[in-house]
Amino acid sequence: MQYRAGLTKSALSFCGHSSHDITFRIGTLSTQAGAARTASRSWSCILKKMRGRTPQPSANEIGMPSTRYSTQFLLSALDAAQFPTPTVPEIAFLGRSNVGKSSLLNALVGEKAAKVSQTPGRTRAINFFALLDPRQQPKMVFADLPGYGYAKISKSISAEWPKFIDPYLAERETLKLCVCLVDSNISPQPNDGKLFDWLRHAGREFLVVATKTDRLSGNARTRNLLAIRNTFDLDEVLPVSAKTGTGIKELWNQIEASSVVEPG
Repeated sequence: MQYRAGLTKSALSFCGHSSHDITFRIGTLSTQAGAARTASRSWSCILKKMRGRTPQPSANEIGMPSTRYSTQFLLSALDAAQFPTPTVPEIAFLGRSNVGKSSLLNALVGEKAAKVSQTPGRTRAINFFALLDPRQQPKMVFADLPGYGYAKISKSISAEWPKFIDPYLAERETLKLCVCLVDSNISPQPNDGKLFDWLRHAGREFLVVATKTDRLSGNARTRNLLAIRNTFDLDEVLPVSAKTGTGIKELWNQIEASSVVEPG
């Protein structure tokens, strides 16, 4: 995990909008109605199948956390005023479009909580869902942030992004860990580095997770992980595969460790 204190830049200051600067693409819909439709499509499985139910064992059972959680969709936020009331520890998931974020979230919770889209950039609001213990008490919240780096997102939409991503990442008191996803199959991307730099300046604790490692041979995986570490000056990169379950248990260990509530 990487951690450095001292907010020295305004939130999202690393985001450019010119052709020479890859925008940190985290965003919103242009209308509330559009957001509602997107949220409904993305989370219909939760609303219909998962509310109050414990997930059934899956192929990734070996990667399940120490406590079996059920999931409950909370809301999609387009503005800081729409964020859920802060109560339990929150874990944010960030990454470029098409990095495999939805697949990883589904592997973590053991069900299809997040819709896997073939079109990058579908998620354009922050989707919050609670993880409930066997007594149906919330223990943590996952925040699914929109993917960035997709060039076809409308400028009218991207112009609104900092208005709610800024306060969430910079000010959210219950945000305990940012899980930053990078694609292990491609070379290190500049806008990933900009995200890591901003999180360091903001004093946010974050973990870099390399996805889709099942597509690489052993030598290529080792080489690519080393390139990610060296390029971004990271102490740790956690390799995972949503398909095979590799690294899911280790990721859960990190999430649960960061979510421990200190005795008051």
